[in-house]
Amino acid sequence: MPGTSGGLKAAGAGAIALVASLTFLYAVSQFLRNSVAVIAPDLAAEMALSAADLGLLSSAFFLVFAAVQLPLGIALDRFGPKKCMLVAAGITVAGILVFSFATGTFTLVAGRALMGLGCSVSLMGPLALYARRFSSERFATLTGLQIGLGSIGNLFATAPLAFAAASFGWRGSFLGVAVITLLAALAVAFVVKSDSAGPATSEAKETFAENLAGILAVFRTPSVWRLYAMQLAGYSSFTLVIGLWGGPYLTHIYGFDLTARGELLLVAVIGLVVGSIAWGPTDRLFRSYKRPVLLGAGLTASMLLVLAIVGALPGPMLTLWFGAYGLLSAFVAVLVAQGRTLFPPHLVGRGLTLLNTGTMGGVFITQSISGLVIDLFEKGPGGSYPLDAYRLVFALQAGLILLAAWVYWQAADARRPVKP
Repeated sequence: MPGTSGGLKAAGAGAIALVASLTFLYAVSQFLRNSVAVIAPDLAAEMALSAADLGLLSSAFFLVFAAVQLPLGIALDRFGPKKCMLVAAGITVAGILVFSFATGTFTLVAGRALMGLGCSVSLMGPLALYARRFSSERFATLTGLQIGLGSIGNLFATAPLAFAAASFGWRGSFLGVAVITLLAALAVAFVVKSDSAGPATSEAKETFAENLAGILAVFRTPSVWRLYAMQLAGYSSFTLVIGLWGGPYLTHIYGFDLTARGELLLVAVIGLVVGSIAWGPTDRLFRSYKRPVLLGAGLTASMLLVLAIVGALPGPMLTLWFGAYGLLSAFVAVLVAQGRTLFPPHLVGRGLTLLNTGTMGGVFITQSISGLVIDLFEKGPGGSYPLDAYRLVFALQAGLILLAAWVYWQAADARRPVKP
């Protein structure tokens, strides 16, 4: 039937365009959230920032991001993902501009906070759309694609950002990102035709009291707090190293310059991109959500313990470590998909955003506390931080993951065996 074939092709092309436009916007968010690591030593030198200042600067993005997740969940369920994403994109551009013209710590942090507010919908918006348009059996795969392809933005926060900062300065580089953010918003505006696959659903007409009742229902959902604990530790493990301290660690311990540290961080991000796509469908392979999550958490903690115990690795082993760390820490894609199974359709937005407060709140906690921990140690020549400071930070993060895995162990696993 030619008509049917043409309709299927059109639907397939529409799905590809949808995923492409949503991952484009998400890639901008990924770039922004992890863009401090490469330029951190330069920012510290130019603005006289301490380790605590750097921790606050990077984590401010995640604090605001986490703080608005529950109101965002209401907005997604009430107004729809498309409207939320377009408004948020405008806020993101404003934050980039404030950051680009910053003259001190306050304006740097303010710009990062606005970026966090604007990027707060970059993952939850697409996931809410996928939850409305696709079956739950495909949700984990789509989540893996969204995180994996969108994580390409992390690639540009490494070697490409180092090259751009060396060529045009970090301020000029971020002004270019503001333009790219506008292009991403235009792509969403044109490709995402509506917020749902069918007519407006009844939950869009919820009263304020019903919205609050929905949040309370999400709070009472069985296993939600066990997943929350794992969310606190999972993504923060990647961003603690790749998004903040990886750059200073490579500079202070190995003597890497801007370009060299950007190239090695790039290896980790490539591992994350590949890992996110690879981990996505493992729920079907294992016929379980918990098994791949616990496996990924254990391996990530082991990688951190290697650095905590050994301290410094020889060149080839260091490169291998960064690549493997990005690959293994990408298990969080499965955790997000597991969270989707906990909530009924009308609470998906609020449920996923609650869990995302753990994801981003965990980054704020670990980055801000790690800065304070590093400042406990006496600085070396040129303001460098000693190896023992980094070893302690890595050990603490490994302990956090293992503690979270212990809490998560008893979480419900809704994955059913795949039919042959």
